[in-house]
Amino acid sequence: MNGIVDFDLSYPSARAEVSSMHAACGVPVDDILQITHCDSFPVLGDDERSWELALDAARAVMRRSGVDPASIAQVIYAGAGEWETPFWSPAAKVAHELGIERAHCFEVANFCNAGMAAAQIALDRMARNETARDGSGREHGGYALVLLGDRLSRMVDYADPQAKALFNFGDAGGAMLLGGGERCSFALLHSAMRTDPSWSDYYFGERRDGRIVIRRGEHREGLAAAYVDNFVGLLDDTLKALDLTIDDFAYLLINHGDKSMHERLLAAIGLPREKSVFNYHRLAHMGSADTLIALRDLVDARRLARGDRVLLATSAMGFSWGITALECRQ
Repeated sequence: MNGIVDFDLSYPSARAEVSSMHAACGVPVDDILQITHCDSFPVLGDDERSWELALDAARAVMRRSGVDPASIAQVIYAGAGEWETPFWSPAAKVAHELGIERAHCFEVANFCNAGMAAAQIALDRMARNETARDGSGREHGGYALVLLGDRLSRMVDYADPQAKALFNFGDAGGAMLLGGGERCSFALLHSAMRTDPSWSDYYFGERRDGRIVIRRGEHREGLAAAYVDNFVGLLDDTLKALDLTIDDFAYLLINHGDKSMHERLLAAIGLPREKSVFNYHRLAHMGSADTLIALRDLVDARRLARGDRVLLATSAMGFSWGITALECRQ
């Protein structure tokens, strides 16, 4: 079975400070802390670029795994689609930096669900053996590299009180090496994703003073409920497909966009708080990397054993939701 061989994360050097957000917009510090849950968190510095964070994480994975760059058949860069350089491929740039010269390099834009969407695409292609040979018919290797990298903090307007729900946007890079066989650390059991397009205009980008800033459209009630309803629906689909129950899973890990929704979802599906990871006190919302950060925490703390199953709940502007089921093979 195919899945994640190895993964790693990287963080920028700068930090967003709640005190600075308060000074910019006048929203009380306590109100901002209800969204960020910490006084500061990592964001890109002036001289840092998101694709370089993804490159750092990928270098760590490639070094640790010892995989030959020539055996990488796909390099997929996952994110919001707003790269540092327009009309440009960060996937190809990172591949070149890593010496991966024969892979198909492309981007997947699905915001904070992009990492798991890209993994699903790569693993589906592996399952169909699309990338086993190149155009000449020569064996081309069976690994894929999914890169995570966004610059979400750069698109937040801290002077806009209407944007305060986004003040917890931080930046992190990540990389997942995907493959199969005995080297697979986490097998992909199932993946289910959906979009409710009625929320498509709730947030949108606006060009202002040479950059893109995120604006919220007319306020609409019900987004938190939509999150819980869609996650529960996708979870039901996943459990039916696998013929399992929620008790068969050791953990549910989720994007850290909204702590109260996180707690509501656990209550709705009957999981105790101990069966999830809460990193709000130190990291805020690190985009598509949130669930991998939580998975890294479990691995490093030796809280996972071979055979343990883990659910990743991811979400994105649009709005889209995803449930990815993994099984630990370590």
